[in-house]
Amino acid sequence: MKGNALLRHRGIVLVALAIIMVVLMLAVSLVGIVDFSFAQALDNLWQGISGGSTNVIFWNLRLPRIVLCVLIGAVLSVSGATYQAVFRNPLTDPYVLGISSGASLGAAVAILLGFESSFFGVGMLALGTALLTVLLIYKIASIGNRMHTATLLLTGVCFTFLATAIVSFLMVINQDKMDRIIFWTMGSFSAVSWTDVLMLLPVAVLGIAVVLYYAKDLNLLLVGSETAKSLGVDVEKVKKILLLVTTLMVAFAVSACGVVGFVGLVVPHCIRLLAGSDNRLIIPYSIFVGGIFLLLCDTLARTVLMPSEIPVGSVTALVGAPMFIYLLYKSKKRY
Repeated sequence: MKGNALLRHRGIVLVALAIIMVVLMLAVSLVGIVDFSFAQALDNLWQGISGGSTNVIFWNLRLPRIVLCVLIGAVLSVSGATYQAVFRNPLTDPYVLGISSGASLGAAVAILLGFESSFFGVGMLALGTALLTVLLIYKIASIGNRMHTATLLLTGVCFTFLATAIVSFLMVINQDKMDRIIFWTMGSFSAVSWTDVLMLLPVAVLGIAVVLYYAKDLNLLLVGSETAKSLGVDVEKVKKILLLVTTLMVAFAVSACGVVGFVGLVVPHCIRLLAGSDNRLIIPYSIFVGGIFLLLCDTLARTVLMPSEIPVGSVTALVGAPMFIYLLYKSKKRY
């Protein structure tokens, strides 16, 4: 009975979050440098789906940006919840393995080489360097068939400092392109398109499905590796699969919009403070809460100082940090 009640409660919350997210997606599509009425938005949406004539600003600029915001928010939040469970550390986020620093290095090189307008532009080179970084870190942290998590974390941190130092050096000797590199490393959705959405969508859907499948195993990993093994979990296999899947998701996300910090840290941790530590709840809630959080932050980023934009990574930190501190303060009596 208790299990049925839990499933029913989870279903109600998920439906409510999904409705809120869809309503917000439609609402924020109306505002910007060019405003649209509700009727115009619905008409453009229908025309775009049915293959009719659409407003270029709405269909080709604003809508892919909104969809990508939701996708990346979900990816970062789910990945953050997964990392926190695998490493048994609530302060771990998706960029702990050096993914963002590797992507930043690739993006900086692409900008300096003038690849911004080419087919294999900044995003593709950032994706390649992010994946290469993770492969190198995995190789260093692997001992035979086992992966040493402490070494993995330390190697990721060290590589982050190394890549950041190289990017800083490149900016100093190429100051004419410094502003573009800085803006990319702080995250931006200003240049995204449907191509970015289509690249990330299958990776995000498959990756999140895999994490949901292993949600019960994540709960057992939180208890400890030895306990999880005694309960039939192939600990090393599960860790490798989850870290590989989430790393791929984050690498694709970073290649599309740059480095957007704090989402993978604050969203799953806030959910954990409010809903408990069961990953069968945290993972699905993170999909929608992460999407909503990043969507609201990006809307602020593009509307507060119109026609200029604020890097979305700055907004996620400005909005998320006070909220995170407040929730920690309110929940301190539990510990």
